[in-house]
Amino acid sequence: MQSPRPILLNFPDSFESPRLLIRAPREGDGRQVNAAVLESRAELLPWMPWAEHIPTVEDSEANIRRSVAEFIQRSDLRLLLFSKETGDLVGSSGLHRIDWEARKFEIGYWLRTSCGGKGYMLEAVEAITAFAIRELQANRIEIRCDARNLRSSRVAERSGFTLEGILRRETCGVDGALRDSMVYAKVRGTEF
Repeated sequence: MQSPRPILLNFPDSFESPRLLIRAPREGDGRQVNAAVLESRAELLPWMPWAEHIPTVEDSEANIRRSVAEFIQRSDLRLLLFSKETGDLVGSSGLHRIDWEARKFEIGYWLRTSCGGKGYMLEAVEAITAFAIRELQANRIEIRCDARNLRSSRVAERSGFTLEGILRRETCGVDGALRDSMVYAKVRGTEF
């Protein structure tokens, strides 16, 4: 079987859930992303190494523009989550660690602090999962999180992902200590 040429794949760059517009990043999104990161930095620090650096608006815009290029190249599919009601950025997610030949994707996510506890991330993960199955013909979708990150693991479990295992001392945490990673997955023919 010939390897796919991801850059030639056509699929929508936006879709919706009941309360969210979920879309690829666009030039100019850096300001909203920056505000959300600054607001949420304390909650992001234990899990996201990139949160150690306090970004400027220009840093965030440069990051967005890299994400735009990666989306076009199909090497990483970052997705921004916006409230349909207010237009405000709720968080960031996407499909990462892509293996186009196997049609395997990993959903990553973080939520703006002021939007926590409202079910936005569960809604986003379910919509992104459906998008990956429908538009990308996913065979496997994973969610990986630090074993101590109970909020993240609850999102995976409530979305119907199966805990396949815990990789012991698998990654370095932000503090430099080795951490366990939980691996959740949905697999074609089993969960969808």
